[in-house]
Amino acid sequence: MLEHLPKSIFDEPSGDACDHYHLYPQDIEMLASLGFNTYRFSLEWARIEPEEGFFSRAQLEHYRRMLAACREHNLTPMLTYSHLSLPRWFAMQGGWEQKAAADRFARFCERATRHLGDLTGYAATLNEPNTPQMLKWLYLPPSKLPAGISLPMALRFARARIRSQVDAPDFSSFLLGNAKKTREGLMAAHQKGKDAIKAVRPDLPTGFTLTISDDQPADGESRIAQKRAEVYGPWLEAARQCDYLGVQPYSRTVVGKKDLAPPKDVEVTQTGMEFYPQCVGEVVRYAAKQAGVPIIVTENGIATEDDSRRVEYTRHALAGLKSAIDDGADVRGYMAWSLIDNFEWNQGYTPKFGLIAVDFKTQQRTIKPSARMLGEIARRNSL
Repeated sequence: MLEHLPKSIFDEPSGDACDHYHLYPQDIEMLASLGFNTYRFSLEWARIEPEEGFFSRAQLEHYRRMLAACREHNLTPMLTYSHLSLPRWFAMQGGWEQKAAADRFARFCERATRHLGDLTGYAATLNEPNTPQMLKWLYLPPSKLPAGISLPMALRFARARIRSQVDAPDFSSFLLGNAKKTREGLMAAHQKGKDAIKAVRPDLPTGFTLTISDDQPADGESRIAQKRAEVYGPWLEAARQCDYLGVQPYSRTVVGKKDLAPPKDVEVTQTGMEFYPQCVGEVVRYAAKQAGVPIIVTENGIATEDDSRRVEYTRHALAGLKSAIDDGADVRGYMAWSLIDNFEWNQGYTPKFGLIAVDFKTQQRTIKPSARMLGEIARRNSL
């Protein structure tokens, strides 16, 4: 809905994207043929429960076919129940800020698990639920915002405009809500959602995923401890009650009073992040120590048109990960973001994260060298 509004917060609408919805059989077969053994994908709650209380059996069957395709090709499926987007009816009623949010999410988790749980290998309730807090610290180039306007202020203005445009005074979404209330709702939703999943299938490993940067203190004053307490602290504590924690590192961040711009003269990716594969090992060490549960790297990669840089990044990232394992971190897996070039929210189709390229006009897939390299490492289970 939001991507089609006038003055959208997105650079462009998603349209058909990579049409994985229809082309998943060939994509999953390609994934397996490259040597991988796990596939992480997400349910679209809005498809399964398009109106409150109505669950589409047709859509549940679609996801069951996807899970069955994974099993047919000896892939372990990791299923994420909520990956940022929300049903329209849920957002119109207040999103994660509404009092009934956790119960409504738990109902969805219970219904989905009853239909899909027997084929699922791992469950993640939420993807990156700490993002609203991360945005308070995030560095944006001055050209991205009007003078005197912070990112949280810009998001509040966007929410007010959207509420007016869609005539929904309670509208709230994952990134456009009150960060404090949203976190409260998400933490309750995770707990109730996990309980609902476990009630149906007690042996299903269940956790959630966090966006975590390799935070490093700036010279002079640094509020790195405050950032970690605000952005990661409550979730790392919650992770102690999970079967695993998914971490999603992409780069490092130098932290002063806020996150600082990447140092001058460093290589940056298409999203403006520093090329810094060393982040993976450091984030895994930090998360493993704080959470005390097994770690899975559920996302990692770079946005670049130059696939040779993706190869280089991945090799160094995996070397850092092995170092963390050698130091005692309990790591159960590594997953690249992403399998296929895709739509990246507000940045549209410009960032190229995929191991496989897509011609968005023809939907033709082209395997990149980075996919073959990482697949071979997965096949050997060795660097």
